[in-house]
Amino acid sequence: MLNMAFELPVVIDTHRLEWLPSPKVGVWRRQLAREEQERGHATSIVRYDAGARFSAHDHPLGEEILVLQGVFSDHTGDYPAGTYFRNPEGFRHAPFSEAGCTILVKLHQFQAEDNQHLTIDTSAGHWSETPVERQRLHQFGDEVVELQRWPAATTEPIKANYGEELYIIEGSLADSEGSYAAGSWIRTPQSRRYHTTRAEGALVWRKSGHFGSPAGAPS
Repeated sequence: MLNMAFELPVVIDTHRLEWLPSPKVGVWRRQLAREEQERGHATSIVRYDAGARFSAHDHPLGEEILVLQGVFSDHTGDYPAGTYFRNPEGFRHAPFSEAGCTILVKLHQFQAEDNQHLTIDTSAGHWSETPVERQRLHQFGDEVVELQRWPAATTEPIKANYGEELYIIEGSLADSEGSYAAGSWIRTPQSRRYHTTRAEGALVWRKSGHFGSPAGAPS
């Protein structure tokens, strides 16, 4: 098991992690949290070499993907960086990448009743008109997934109800406990209020409200 104590905070600079081979040749992983080696709860950065592909499969309790670089493909089409997916249990695909890509992947983490299939081109999405711009990607109960754009020098109090996860796509963030560059993955399990400042501007993927209780594991 890796980082499965959900009551503890985790901060990882993913660029410092080693690329580990997956069961498919040409597909590599930087593992952030994992329940078992090839099943159960997992959060990873995954890299497809050019031409790499998986055979058709589905994912118990779903698969959540954000394309970070390159073009990710399956039988439904070709999807560039910025595409967000939710593939519920029962959705089968055979993903591949002709030119190569890097994706953020979360497996086996859908709530049982959450069966919506989503494919969102975030480059065409609507952003809220606030100092911290937000693009809502998904909501189910208390769980919310969104992109955030923080202008340079923005400071805002944040309430992490029932936990949050952040992945910094571009720029950097800082709070009272440290500074976090692009490629950082941050998991905060307990509610706390703090000020987050963007020193250089940032584009951030944020998921919140999915831990069920301040000390509980994700649904």
